[in-house]
Amino acid sequence: MTNTDSEIRPYRVEVPQAELDDLRDRLRRTRWAPEIPGTGWERGVPTGYLKDLAAYWADGFDWRAQEAALNAYPQFTTTIDGADVHFLHARSAIADATPLMLLHGWPGSIVEFLDLIGPLTDPVAYGGQASDAFDVVVPSLPGYGFSGPLPDTGWTDGRTAAALTELMSRLGYDRYGVQGGDVGALIGPLMGRTAPDNVIGVHVNGLLTFPTGDPSVLAALTEKEKERLAGMKRWQEELGAYMQLQGTRPQTLAAALHDSPAGQLAWIVEKFKEWTSPDAKLPEDAVDRDRILTNVSVYWFTGTSGSAAHTYYERFNDPSMWAPKERGTAPTAAAVFPTDFSVRSLAEKIHNVVRWSEFDRGGHFAALETPDLLLADLRAFFGEVTD
Repeated sequence: MTNTDSEIRPYRVEVPQAELDDLRDRLRRTRWAPEIPGTGWERGVPTGYLKDLAAYWADGFDWRAQEAALNAYPQFTTTIDGADVHFLHARSAIADATPLMLLHGWPGSIVEFLDLIGPLTDPVAYGGQASDAFDVVVPSLPGYGFSGPLPDTGWTDGRTAAALTELMSRLGYDRYGVQGGDVGALIGPLMGRTAPDNVIGVHVNGLLTFPTGDPSVLAALTEKEKERLAGMKRWQEELGAYMQLQGTRPQTLAAALHDSPAGQLAWIVEKFKEWTSPDAKLPEDAVDRDRILTNVSVYWFTGTSGSAAHTYYERFNDPSMWAPKERGTAPTAAAVFPTDFSVRSLAEKIHNVVRWSEFDRGGHFAALETPDLLLADLRAFFGEVTD
C-alpha cells in the first residue's frame, strides 16, 4: 500500500447554503412519475409516498440541526492508498477503553451509529459498567459520504479492509475490535484476516452465508435456517435488482442519482422499507424519518451515490471475492435479526464463530432500528474476547 500523505486533518461538516437552496429547488421542481392505480410497494416506492417525503425533505427537514449533531463529535480525514478517508473519532474518558471501529454498509453512512456513540464511550451514563468503555472510530467507507468519490478503480473489499487497518495503525491502536453490518459485515472479517495480530474480534450483523451444495449440510439445517435460505432465494429473485445494477452498470445509475434528489431518495428509502422490521408498515415506522433523510442527504451533498455503486462493480469483478478461503481466525460474533439470512453452520465454515445471537425484533439496519440489542450484544462479545 502506497501512502502519500499520512497527516490526519481535522474536519467539520459544513454544507454551503447554496447547496441547500439547490436541493430544495430541485425537489420542488421534480417531474413526478405517474403510477398505476391500485398498486403499492410491490412495484417500488409509491409516488404518493415519495412526494410527501420529498416535500418534508424540502420544507420540514432541518439539515443544520443534523449537521450540528454530526459535528458534536471530533471528525478527521487522512489519505490512505491515494483515497481520502473521513472518520469520526470519539475517545472515552475511561482509561483502557477498548478501541472499536464501526463499519456502515450500503445505503448507510456514519449516521447509522449516532445512537451508539454515547453508550459506547460513556457506558456508566447509559446503564453499563466502566469495563464496557470503547474508543470509537467510525469511518466513511472509501467512496462513500464524507470520504468523497473514489480516485481510481480497484477499490475492492480487500483494499478497503487494508486501508482501514492502516487507519487504526495511524491512530496508534495496536489491538482493536471491529463491528460491521451489510457491507461492513464483509469488510470487518477481511480486516481480521488482513491484521490477525491486531484485531481482537469481529462482530457482525447482516452476515451473508451461502449454501455449499453439500446435501449433508442442507439436510442438517433447522426449519428456521431453511426458511432463511428460502428468504435469500426470494431476495435474489425479487429484491436484488439494485445490486445487479450497481454491480454491472454503476455509471449509468450515477447519471440518474447524481442529478435527481427525488431519484436518490427513492433509491435509498426503498431499502428502508424492504430491509427493516417486518412489523414496520412504512420506513419511518422502523427508523426515525429525520435519520433516514440525514443519511440520504449525506449521499446527496457529497455526490457519492455513483462512487458507492462502483464498489459493487469492484466486488462483482474481484476474483478473490469468490475464491475459496481458509477459515478466518479472528473470534467472530454474529447478531441475527429477523430480516437476516445468516445460518450458523455455513458461517462456521469460513469464520471462527464464538458467539451467535438471534433476535426476534429489528431488521437489517440494527444500529438504527434496535441500538439497545446491538449494544448489549457488542458489550457481551467484547467483554468475552478481552477478558
